[in-house]
Amino acid sequence: MLYRSSFILFAAVLLADPGYQSQMVNWRRNYETGLKKENGWLAVTGLFWLKDGQNRFGSAAANEIRLPSGAPAQAGSFELHEGKVWLNIERDVDLQLNDKPATARYLAPDSAEAPDLITLGDLAMQVLVRGQRFAIRLWDNNSRARQNFPGLGWFPAAEEYRITAAFTAYAEPKMIPIADVLGETTPTASPGFVTFTIRGKEYRLEPVTEDNQLFFMFKDLTSGKQTYPAGRFLYAEMPRNGKVVLDFNRAHNPPCAYTAYATCPLPPPQNALAVRIEAGELNFKPDKRSK
Repeated sequence: MLYRSSFILFAAVLLADPGYQSQMVNWRRNYETGLKKENGWLAVTGLFWLKDGQNRFGSAAANEIRLPSGAPAQAGSFELHEGKVWLNIERDVDLQLNDKPATARYLAPDSAEAPDLITLGDLAMQVLVRGQRFAIRLWDNNSRARQNFPGLGWFPAAEEYRITAAFTAYAEPKMIPIADVLGETTPTASPGFVTFTIRGKEYRLEPVTEDNQLFFMFKDLTSGKQTYPAGRFLYAEMPRNGKVVLDFNRAHNPPCAYTAYATCPLPPPQNALAVRIEAGELNFKPDKRSK
């Protein structure tokens, strides 16, 4: 059956609109470029939870935040106090803050409208807030994962998986619990739900909103087989005239597929689809050299 369904999808691609196929090639190329970019997900090499008080960073083993060899042995510290993080810098360390020479100050975390980014050569750091906890995310643009990136795998783009769904809005945004890989659960507003049909059967997904888009976290019967076990992400434009276009050919893996140091949300239980969505990104297989 798997061979037969794959053959049908391949045949559909041969008959597909060449304009749409070209769009998908460009979209997937741009998505891959985003992964490979400086300070992209392939460069994330650390996540360090801060304790109250001083958290030193540098390449020396005694630091709470251990930087790669080549960085100064002692570069500075992050001081956590009453929900704020203060940056201290060691003398003669060439630390940049938002592309300017850094000075000691409080740092805006990733949840802020304009989060601060610290750079030290090919390294970058940022304060993260997750629930009541604070962390430092570390990027290393010389990471093996970034340098040895083998590219992504995708199902053939099949137009049967570009689906116009009906959108039903809630009278008021509904708060749904969204768990993440850290074990935290965050109530998140959902504006409504979509219903759509695949091969004659109706399915339903409940999105949240992100950056003025609908954000779907979902699993299907390919999860843990051809696709990433925890599920995949899909963005769609906000509803128009009660309709939403779900292009599952653009379904992609969460950042946790590419780095162990991401803090990905997980699909809510109601978004587990009892159907194979043979579209979008396949499970990521990193180059063995990046391990």
